[in-house]
Amino acid sequence: MNLPSFIWLWKIAAWSMGLSLVAYLLLGVTGIWMFRARQQEHSRPQWLRPFHYTTGAIMVGLVLLLLAIGIVGTLGHYGSLGHSAHLIAGGAVVALVLLSAGSATLISSNRAWARSVHVATNLVLLVGFVWVTLTGWSVVQKYLP
Repeated sequence: MNLPSFIWLWKIAAWSMGLSLVAYLLLGVTGIWMFRARQQEHSRPQWLRPFHYTTGAIMVGLVLLLLAIGIVGTLGHYGSLGHSAHLIAGGAVVALVLLSAGSATLISSNRAWARSVHVATNLVLLVGFVWVTLTGWSVVQKYLP
């Protein structure tokens, strides 16, 4: 693939990564808010659950966009994948985000295990985001003039 410049692609990736981290933070705050309301048997605002779901869906979209950008950019530059640990880190984050989103759709009073999987996955996802950020920073340095 012969693309004239990848700077525009990396700008989209940088914004997507930043927005993904903001979405992760918002999901953490709203998730803790819902947990506390449930534990203290208080009612929660009506908008909280839809906001949490919408933010989660946006994060899934951003992470899939980052996956596509990574594949296109790497194939366009090198002609193949697997030139750094960023591929493994990115794949792990995508898998964790999809597992988190999938488990979220299964949460109900009959499936208490789904909530445990969702929360545990999100805690591991924090490590995944740190890992993908560090490996991504070294990848970005290769493309900057």
